[in-house]
Amino acid sequence: MKICVATVLSIALLLGNSVNLRASVTGPVASDGDGPASQACPMCCQGPAAIPGIPGLPGSLGQPGSKGEPGQKGDIGQSGPMGERGAAGPQGDEGIGQPGKIGPRGVPGVVGPTGETGVKGQKGEPGEAPDDSNQRVAFTVVRTSSSDASTSHDTRLPFQATKTLLPGTSFDLETGTFTCGVPGTYVFMFSVCKYPSSSDLYVYLRKNGDAVVSGHSTDSSHHEQVSGSAVVVLQRGDTTYLTMSGRALGGSWTSFSGFLLYPE
Repeated sequence: MKICVATVLSIALLLGNSVNLRASVTGPVASDGDGPASQACPMCCQGPAAIPGIPGLPGSLGQPGSKGEPGQKGDIGQSGPMGERGAAGPQGDEGIGQPGKIGPRGVPGVVGPTGETGVKGQKGEPGEAPDDSNQRVAFTVVRTSSSDASTSHDTRLPFQATKTLLPGTSFDLETGTFTCGVPGTYVFMFSVCKYPSSSDLYVYLRKNGDAVVSGHSTDSSHHEQVSGSAVVVLQRGDTTYLTMSGRALGGSWTSFSGFLLYPE
């Protein structure tokens, strides 16, 4: 439909141009080119213009051209102004996060008043006795002083050095006292050297103050050893020690030993 309208408009335009062209021709038509008329207007020698032909139909659509090269990347534009703060969203579900770090220790609070004394509790049942079946007890002590003298039979004989003292064995050198920590049967031995110028020397092995065995010497002409031994049953907390009357020589000639034979 669009093609037919264009064709009619073209024909009308050409007819209009033809009428205008004929009206513009006013001079005679010369037979040759020698007359003044032909020199004045060369168009007089031509015939009337023909009517233009009908325009041809539009050509078919051409093939699309190839894709052009990409253009250069433009510069980054300036940041726009910050928008207004949006409304707070709804609270989300409670998540399971990792425990936070322990905070610093706070300042100690004020000490509160003493509370009232509570009701005394019931007496507990007796506990079991410790197992002493594998406990070992043994000691040997010696003197390092030159000599000691006493006129009382209750004077304790002190010692200054230990030759053997197993772990768990309780011996006080200053008082020369062994304290039982493991109930059982013990063996004790002593040997005390009498000073040569002393007339008499008496030595006693005592348990909790009571004499168990004793020895003595009355020879004042030379050194003499006063010795003795005993097997004694002890309970926890019992004590054994030596007492003397006379003058005893120091050094390694005087010693006191004891050991646990078997526990109770």
